[in-house]
Amino acid sequence: MSETVVSLPRALRGELKEPLGPIFTDAERLLESADGPLVAVGDVVTYHLESVGVTPDVALVDGITKRERVDPEIRNAVSDDARRIRVENPAGVLTDDLLRALVEAVESPVPTVLVVDGEEDLAALPAVLAVPTGGSVVYGQPDRGMVLARVTPELQAEVGDLLARMDGETDRLFSLLGHDA
Repeated sequence: MSETVVSLPRALRGELKEPLGPIFTDAERLLESADGPLVAVGDVVTYHLESVGVTPDVALVDGITKRERVDPEIRNAVSDDARRIRVENPAGVLTDDLLRALVEAVESPVPTVLVVDGEEDLAALPAVLAVPTGGSVVYGQPDRGMVLARVTPELQAEVGDLLARMDGETDRLFSLLGHDA
């Protein structure tokens, strides 16, 4: 069982509904504005990127979208060429397992799929800190499209502030991600 590092307090849930960047409904248009490394959070986002021939450097998938199992077509679209790592991460938390694997995957020259047992929804936040400035994190905004979070020092500071207000071991979270609190 993986150890929880931080959990999402109820008070922050509303703030997470605000997208961290522009929303796209067309993967090709999104990719025109994205730079690598490219991290995709979510099965449907990964499917859309793969469907236009782009394998993300890191993809986080859990087999679920909007609380339902994804269609086999979406599940099977994730690159077979990518290295796969299984991680545990229950809903509403970020675990040691997920955070360590995310950092390792971002640093790896090999495309990596993190197959999450639990939920990957919060992973976009630590991904913004794990990806070097200039990289991109793409995640889904339910019923609206794909959010492109271009990693800048300003975005990292904004996300760092959100993460610092989570419940649990925030100093450990930042240490695992290689960032100052």
